[in-house]
Amino acid sequence: MKSTLISVTLIAVSTILFTACTKEKDTPIIQPVVSQTVKNLPADPTTPSSNTAQPPSSTGKFTLYSLRENKSVANIDSASNKWDVGFRGTTIIVNGGAIRAGKGAAYVHTGTFDELTAVPTSATFVQDQSATNLAIPTRSGAGWYNYNGQTNIISPIPGRVLVLKTGDGTYAKLEVLSYYKDAPATPNVSSVSRYYTFRYVYQPDGSMKFN
Repeated sequence: MKSTLISVTLIAVSTILFTACTKEKDTPIIQPVVSQTVKNLPADPTTPSSNTAQPPSSTGKFTLYSLRENKSVANIDSASNKWDVGFRGTTIIVNGGAIRAGKGAAYVHTGTFDELTAVPTSATFVQDQSATNLAIPTRSGAGWYNYNGQTNIISPIPGRVLVLKTGDGTYAKLEVLSYYKDAPATPNVSSVSRYYTFRYVYQPDGSMKFN
């Protein structure tokens, strides 16, 4: 009788342990969304020439950025999916399309950053097709910025959010806050340009939710 009770107890304990292990194994690991603010990211800033008769020079290269890793990616990795967005002057590229190696694409959303809690069902993602046919328009008023010809100032358009499909196929939202070094509240002709300050939310689990 005692032997039978011991056997039943062992079976019950084994069942509980097996069930617990099975539940633990079946429970997916939820990765929290990543919220970051990036300050003073250089976007191929110009360098004054020693000869005052010559215009300032630049490298012509994009600063490539990984939203997953929250860091710049070397240009030697431009033909990989290690990066998601690239910045050069007012031009922003995505890592996807006929001329890219990744799965990236973009959709320019009109609305506030905080209220955008998921990729809109109406979103139409576009990829970069050529150097002149980009997912994020480079014209003033069409993409993320306005240009004032009288003051020569670039200003982010309020309520304009870049919804991104990243190089590896996940999703993010990004808002440019400033185009000038140290993000002055009121930039002027003496402000140093081509330094981005932006914030973004990255969803690592592949879903389209941002919260």
